[in-house]
Amino acid sequence: MEHPLLIDYSGIPGWVLLLALGGISIAFFVYQVQKAIRLVLRGSSDPRTDAWFSRVVEVVTGWLGQKRVLEDKVAGGLHVLMFWGFLMLSSDMFDLATANWFSGSFLPKILVGPWNGMVELGYTSALIGCVAALTRRVVFTPEKLKGKSQLEGNAILVLIFTITTTSFVVESAEGPSKFWEPLGFLVAQIGVSNSFVIISYWMHMAAICCFLILIPLSKHMHLVMALPNVLFFDRTPMAKMRPMAIDESGMAVSLEELDIDTFGVSTFDQYTWRQLIDGWACTSCARCQDVCPAYESGKALNPMQIVHDVRSYANEHAPILLSGETPDETMMERLSADAVWACTTCHACVDACPLYIEHVPKLTDLRRNAMMETMEYPEQLNVAMGNLESGSNPYGFGAHERGDWASDLDVKIGEPAEYIYFVGCAASFDERNQKVARATISLLKEAGLDVGILGMQEGCSGDPARRAGNEYLFQMLAEANVSTFQELGVKRIVASCPHCFHTLGKEYPDYGADKLEVLHHSQILAKLQDEGRLPRIIDHEDSVTFHDPCYLGRIGGEVEAPRAVIGGVDIEVERHGTDSFCCGAGGAQMWMEEDADKRVNVIRAKELAETGADTVAIGCPFCSVMVKDGLDSIGCEMDVKDLAEILWEKMVKTEKEGGGVKTESRLVASYPHMQGNRRGTLNRNRVLD
Repeated sequence: MEHPLLIDYSGIPGWVLLLALGGISIAFFVYQVQKAIRLVLRGSSDPRTDAWFSRVVEVVTGWLGQKRVLEDKVAGGLHVLMFWGFLMLSSDMFDLATANWFSGSFLPKILVGPWNGMVELGYTSALIGCVAALTRRVVFTPEKLKGKSQLEGNAILVLIFTITTTSFVVESAEGPSKFWEPLGFLVAQIGVSNSFVIISYWMHMAAICCFLILIPLSKHMHLVMALPNVLFFDRTPMAKMRPMAIDESGMAVSLEELDIDTFGVSTFDQYTWRQLIDGWACTSCARCQDVCPAYESGKALNPMQIVHDVRSYANEHAPILLSGETPDETMMERLSADAVWACTTCHACVDACPLYIEHVPKLTDLRRNAMMETMEYPEQLNVAMGNLESGSNPYGFGAHERGDWASDLDVKIGEPAEYIYFVGCAASFDERNQKVARATISLLKEAGLDVGILGMQEGCSGDPARRAGNEYLFQMLAEANVSTFQELGVKRIVASCPHCFHTLGKEYPDYGADKLEVLHHSQILAKLQDEGRLPRIIDHEDSVTFHDPCYLGRIGGEVEAPRAVIGGVDIEVERHGTDSFCCGAGGAQMWMEEDADKRVNVIRAKELAETGADTVAIGCPFCSVMVKDGLDSIGCEMDVKDLAEILWEKMVKTEKEGGGVKTESRLVASYPHMQGNRRGTLNRNRVLD
């Protein structure tokens, strides 16, 4: 039969109809896309043009390979079928729009068969994916979609269904190959009328044109923006915040030389262009929402809505923004202060996003502006910030008290040492966490390490100030600490606080500490166990589970060392490792009040209690406080102990049972394998059972 494009319809050639239909839809699509691009380019500069090889690799694995999408086996698998299907079938548009000129004249004959096979496989994959997705939405509606409008998503799926099914009908009239085009061949064997083929062709083309119109108006704009979003992903460590200003060498401009007029973000164009792309790249999959502790606890923050708000703000104020003017509405007003200040900066949303969207920096940038410019921030933070500024700790104690907990431990204080134990504010002043510091120092000394503490020369790492948005105060603390490190020649630091571990190791290099090696205490203790300088635990008297701190597991990438130190766990909590659920203290939440019925730590405490374990092992002073408080609030009597405490107590108990005498600084060497070695270097295979 004659190709539908070459037939006259009431005197109008088919190609004219297609030209009009396609021209309108393509023009609308191009207009909307260029408008979005112009809005994105209103953003400030962002150096994301380095390391092209690693960026291309990420595109291949993250965008083309859909590695993050596939982490959700069901919804991700269906999306991948449609994604890869459209990649394979897309070239068929050239054939359909040129009355088979593309396959009949342009393609070499040797490639026609394989090309037809690829195209049909693409249509088939997309059909399977869209039918399964539509069934899931309508029949087995996921909990997160219930009560929400599904019109947009369902309409797109119906269009995909139309595009794929009509393709087999059109294909059946073109002499399909039984080998390369089995479905088209099957339809041809069934037999369809010429009129039905013509109708199917125009339904196919109309559906494609509708799809082009809907893409820039819906969440499916990610089909355009996902690629640049992945290509320009953030190569810096997760949760690493940027200095207020950077010099030509890439280092932070010192406070003495700092000369900037504004702090953080208040207006749309103060966000970087890469931050703005996120608004159009979101697929509304709600994975960020599903893992957000603030959202789950009932607070105003929904990370997916934050991203949507950036895009809606741009679209609503587009005429003003594109004219170079600034709308009266600020970004804080659009995103809402309640949402901005609810974030724990746990980065679960960032880690879960399949399209590399960066939710948290949008919030912390707004906090910077609120804290340092507009002065509109939660009043509860005044006490902690004032204490940090006056005494370099949020608790309000004097700096001269920082080393009091170690007065009887015979440890170097303020002197050069191979390892400096950065105690942190919690372990310096909180009685409960001082036990962790004592256990850690005792273990390091028992292993024979040359270790010291800074005492009153140590200042807060600045994490609470930085996550709260007080960047100026953070930099003041950072510069003071770095100066101390340089004066004492500090090269290696051990920190039992994951927030200090992250801040010192990942963020201090911007301020001159680029040669500093920072270890979490779980890492050095596990290493010492591997070297045989500390014993291993192979048996627990009571069952143990482990709560992974966000800044150690997900953000720090360390989940094995803490488990190794305590000899593994007996029962894993459901959300653990890099998927752990936040305790609720991060992002300066430790110093703010929560509504009694919206407490993140209670949610986590219930999860830990459900394991039925006797003890919760911890690797963070904030988590220790929050988890204990949460367990008390639900009436659960589980013990909460730091991993260093567990190991030290096990060693002390074993020593007593063996007849030795324990000192507070280290064990007296009464183990057979320790005789003659007062430094405590243990046999490599020594275990505690």
